[in-house]
Order: sequence, then structure tokens, then C-alpha cells
Amino acid sequence: MSPVLKTVQTTLSLNKLSSSNYPRKEKKLLQHGSCSFPINNVQLSFRGGFEVVSNVNRSHKEKTCLYDEGELEALPHVQTLREFPREELVAKVVMVRFDSTILLGEKLDLSSQSASKALYTIKYLHECGAKVILMSEWSRKINPKLLDAQAVADILSSVLQLNVIALRCISCKSPLRREDLQKADIFLLENLSEYKEEVANCSKFAELLSSEVDILVNDSFCQSHKVLASTVGVARFCYASMAGFSFEENLHQLKKIAKTKKKPYLAVIGGGNLKRNAAALQFLASRCDALVFVGQMSFQIMRALGHSIPTNLVERDAHKAALDIVQFAHDKNVLMSYPKDFWCTNQHLPTELEVFPAHGVSASWLPVDLGPRSLEEIYSLVTNSKAYPFEIDWSVAYHDASLPLVVDIGSGNGLFIMGMAQNRKDLNFLGLEINGKILYWFKCNNDIPFHCLQLPRRIGSCFSSGGACCKGR
Repeated sequence: MSPVLKTVQTTLSLNKLSSSNYPRKEKKLLQHGSCSFPINNVQLSFRGGFEVVSNVNRSHKEKTCLYDEGELEALPHVQTLREFPREELVAKVVMVRFDSTILLGEKLDLSSQSASKALYTIKYLHECGAKVILMSEWSRKINPKLLDAQAVADILSSVLQLNVIALRCISCKSPLRREDLQKADIFLLENLSEYKEEVANCSKFAELLSSEVDILVNDSFCQSHKVLASTVGVARFCYASMAGFSFEENLHQLKKIAKTKKKPYLAVIGGGNLKRNAAALQFLASRCDALVFVGQMSFQIMRALGHSIPTNLVERDAHKAALDIVQFAHDKNVLMSYPKDFWCTNQHLPTELEVFPAHGVSASWLPVDLGPRSLEEIYSLVTNSKAYPFEIDWSVAYHDASLPLVVDIGSGNGLFIMGMAQNRKDLNFLGLEINGKILYWFKCNNDIPFHCLQLPRRIGSCFSSGGACCKGR
């Protein structure tokens, strides 16, 4: 089984029970030798197509077709809330691990599919007659209003148009009592990021979280690569565990990527923390024709290949994982591309930039961007590949789509790229930014014309500008 499949198996804590044969009474600790359920004898694909009826504004008339026959064979079957009998939810206590980055952002787009499905999970359970306990981690970085559990409960109450009550049972180490659940229908636990037991998947902490809980619904796909008390641990104390509507949709997108047969199939990989992402990298190596490293992880790959890199760029405890990935890719005959040069800056000469070969960055110089040789190699690799899974009509964004394109990855507030676009009328500019609220701020505070392309969540957003030739919104 691939590492990604193991991640899905561990996090969702899959049940071997069929949707028509769930136990109905006593909750007990499920003994399987670990926090995950084995997936032997589990059907590996959904039967036929289906629709999820969802509308977060009470009508529930919007229909979204999600899957087709045979499309889901790449990953094991995951029990979903959609498949669980509605009558089994009546009067049950259901714990929902929700994604705070979707529901608690400063600007929540209720028209987005990710938000609508996340909200529908909660509303669906409420309408089925279940008592709902919400839990997640949050930070004031995503919304300065997230001061405490009560503030978050107020935000959720406003978004859901339902009363959400904040509970203080974790900090008091006091198990939830059945009589506490008579105060309302939807409750919120305290911020999980404040408890180290969450990341440690502490069994006692998981038992505290799951007190009086019958069913776990995991609707936080972005945490699916982690083994947490709120996902893996809690599942051991619930008689049923399943994916919510938002998780299900994200899993569907992952499966679509895994099933693509277009060749060549390249993965462009940025970011850092190679050790934590090693399983995902090996999965990509098992599917792709080439892995193109462009971020912090590229230095760990270069080191594994025998190149010298500055000591301040060495990721602690990542060397063995990097060696394993290099060997795995070699065995699979997968091309591994890493930067050949960098633009570097010097802390003593902040106004100067200089290009250094990747394996020869001088002391006191810090890589800040890919150099010309690196960009040339990446261009040659991606020229014959097709960006997945989006078709973009560049003629909508640019007056002359044939002009050379400059891409700014992580463009932030866009001021830099907009300034460049005004000075270089002979180029088209494309800014990529995953933080939607930055783009919202930019649109509200600037009169500069630009075209904004909204991509699905976890892929990001982009805006394009071609100076005076740019088409406005």
C-alpha cells in the first residue's frame, strides 16, 4: 500500500462495518492494535454515480455530481456521511473535526464549494436530529477575531444561523456529561492547538474529547496527513467514523489527480520540511515521470545527491528521508530536477543580487529566487506537460497572450508585480497567491486594472496583469 493510502487509512480510522449494519448501543474502545482500522475486505470503489444534495441556506436544492463508476480504485473505500443511514443519526452525539481555515477565515466566501460543503456537514447532522460537537484548531493569523472559544462560537453561530455554545471541558479536564448536551444542539470545544496532547495523539486526551460521543465525522482534509488525537485517537472511542462532505470532495480531487493518465506527468514541489512530507513525495514518485524541486526541500535533495549546500539550509533529521526518496525515484526511473543556480542576496549588501551555482553559494549569501539556468530547465520540462486540472483561457486575461510571461509565485499583496507590469509593457505578468484575503484587500484598495482568476481551494488564486494592455475586471 502506498504511503498516501496509509495516511488516509490512519487518519480516517476506517470502519469495516457496512452502512446498513452499524451497532446501535454501547460505545466501547475498538481494539485493533493501533489507532487505525485495517482496510482488508473493504470495497475499493463506490458503486455507480451519486449526488450530494447541499445548500447552506436552508433550501438544500443544489446538486453536485461527485463520482463515476470505477473512478475511485486508486485509494481504499472511505466510509462517508452520505452513506450513513440518516435514521442512525437521530439523538446521537456526533463529533465533527472541521477545517478552521475554511470556516474561520476573515473573509468567508459562502458561495465557494469548500465552504458550502463544510457548512452542509454541520447543518445536515443538525437537521437529522443529532447533537453536534465541533472541534478544531485555530490561530489569530487566519482571523484576528479568533480570541477564544466563545468568540469562535459566535462566528460559527453567525455563519450557520444556528446557536453554537462554547464548552470548557478540555482545560478543566472534565469529561462532557450527558446533561450538558441539553443546553443546545451544537457545541464547540476549546482550541486544540493549545494542547500538546493533540499532536501526540494521547489516548487519555482522546478519551476526554470523545466523552459521550457516539460518532466521529472527520471533515478536515488538510489534517489528513497527521496522526492526531482529534482524528485517529477519538475514532477508537466511537462506534462509527466517517468522512464529512468537505473531506469527501477533497478526497475526490486527490483521486482525480492520482488517476490521470496524461504523459508526461510532472510534480513541481515547493516548500520545506521534507521529513514530514516524505510519504507524499514517495507517492508522487510512484505516479510521476519527474519531480521538480523548487523550494527549501530542493536543498535536502541536492545534499542527498552528494552536493554541498550551506549548513544553514540543512534540514535537521531529513537526510535519511531524502536519501530514501532519491533511491526510490531512481528505482522507478523518475527524473529528479533541482535548481542549478540561484539569485542570492547578501545581508551586508542588501541592494545587491548575484547569481550563484546551486552547489556553490558563497558564505553570507542567501538564495532568494531561482536563477536563469534553473528556470530554463524547468521551462524545458513543463513545455510538453499540461497543467492539471485547470484550463485557463489566457486571452481573457491578456490583450496579447503571445507576449513572454513572468510568473511571481507567492505574490503577496501584488504591489511588486503590479509595479513591474506598469514599467514593462512588453511582458505579461502572472501572480500566484494562496491567501485569498490578501487579494481581496488588493482589489478593495487599488484602482489598477487586473484580472483575477479564482482557483479551487488548496490550489490558490492568481491575478494577471499586462501593464497597459491588461484587461480589467
